[in-house]
Amino acid sequence: MSERRRRKPPRQKDLTDQLLDGRDDDQIDRLETHQRFSNKSRDAQQSKIERTALLRAAEGEQAADVDRLPVGEVIQVYSLYCEVDHPTGLRLCVIRKTLNKLSNTAVIVGDQVRFRDTEMRDEIGRQEAVVEQVLPRRTVLTRSDSFSGRDQHPIVANAQQMLIVASFLRPRVKWGLVDRMMVAAQSGGLVPLICLNKIDLAVAGEESESEYAEAIKVLDHYQSLGYATFRLSADRPSDKDLLKSALAGKTTVLSGHSGVGKSTLISAIQPGLNIRVGEVSNFNEKGRHTTSSARRYSLDIGGFVIDTPGVKMFGLWQVTLENLRNFFPDVQNGSAPSWRVESLERIEESMKRSG
Repeated sequence: MSERRRRKPPRQKDLTDQLLDGRDDDQIDRLETHQRFSNKSRDAQQSKIERTALLRAAEGEQAADVDRLPVGEVIQVYSLYCEVDHPTGLRLCVIRKTLNKLSNTAVIVGDQVRFRDTEMRDEIGRQEAVVEQVLPRRTVLTRSDSFSGRDQHPIVANAQQMLIVASFLRPRVKWGLVDRMMVAAQSGGLVPLICLNKIDLAVAGEESESEYAEAIKVLDHYQSLGYATFRLSADRPSDKDLLKSALAGKTTVLSGHSGVGKSTLISAIQPGLNIRVGEVSNFNEKGRHTTSSARRYSLDIGGFVIDTPGVKMFGLWQVTLENLRNFFPDVQNGSAPSWRVESLERIEESMKRSG
């Protein structure tokens, strides 16, 4: 038994046909206008697609070009620009905005960067350029806002060693802070060097003589752990020669509280360096910070020093409670004197409070 096939209703004419059949001139005019605007929209969209493709192609060419740009090293960072050293001369550089957005940290002293020269020069004739790329950092040193190290900010990249300067007196050495600086250096990949400065202040027959003997025991213990130590006074030529041999051909970060004699020591090695020397207050034995930001200085003996004035505390880069004891092998094997154990415990307590 066959069912009767239902007849489909006639297909409704589209708007164009209806308008043409109806011969409504006003409606036809509106349709033509709509079609003209549609065509313009399609043309505009196509043009936008073509422009985007051209821009992406240009960006691709620029990205490929970056690998051929010269590489320089950042020697100082200011609020809006940085100085970059290159064999062909210093550059005053701005940092490309897209680079700032993509980077986790700002450009810092010691960074190796690729830059692109512009046609501009500053008021003293330095070539102006744009930093296009920051190369991977081999080492990093951070600044901490507190002893606990909760907030850390990278300040120096690619240095090889840290010269930790402590003064025997005025201000009196605090070995716990020296230990913390050693951890800060090693956690960032730098080799620590320990320098006891102003040993000329030890006077025979006075209390300072016995304090000096204790300080020598501390330095001897550091040496037993494989760390290089120095006993220095800026006015003794033999001490200056020892320091020269340690710094020659290396990039060294200077660390230590204000007033311990960092700048005076470096000025004795490299006369003429523009590092202001701060006086020490007799009231609180704390020196005045002499400059406002880290800066790299060239040495005639080869190598560089990076001064970090104003940095009261270095951060412990990627140090946790679980791995902190790795920086105190003498505590782990039971050979540590009491002051080393106290240093470890103090850092542990500060990290627990910040956690």
